[in-house]
Amino acid sequence: MGKRILIVDDAAFMRMMIKDILTKHGYEVCCEAENGAKAVEKYKEESPDLVLMDITMPEMDGIQAVKEIKKIDKDAKIVMCSAMGQQAMVIESIQAGASDFIVKPFQSERVIEAVKKVLK
Repeated sequence: MGKRILIVDDAAFMRMMIKDILTKHGYEVCCEAENGAKAVEKYKEESPDLVLMDITMPEMDGIQAVKEIKKIDKDAKIVMCSAMGQQAMVIESIQAGASDFIVKPFQSERVIEAVKKVLK
């Protein structure tokens, strides 16, 4: 059975791009969310194997969402997606419980590498 992944990004085209990369490599995107608050809801509903979480989003940012998801499931696997120059936020999200991060613009190899590593 393929691993189920939740994609969280406020930009629809970003979610589409990531979904494309993942499905090509045999992963199932079970759900998507456009902000942290929705991500937490979806996580409760779907309990995916992995979350790809954008850092900067309206309503609830990725770091806050990581903290909330970790409260629900301390073993949650989360990979952060950050833009260049968000090092401080990446560090903060790793401290909050994220397992890894990928930097935009995405290279599909890096996305898959991170996903494989975290899902091992």
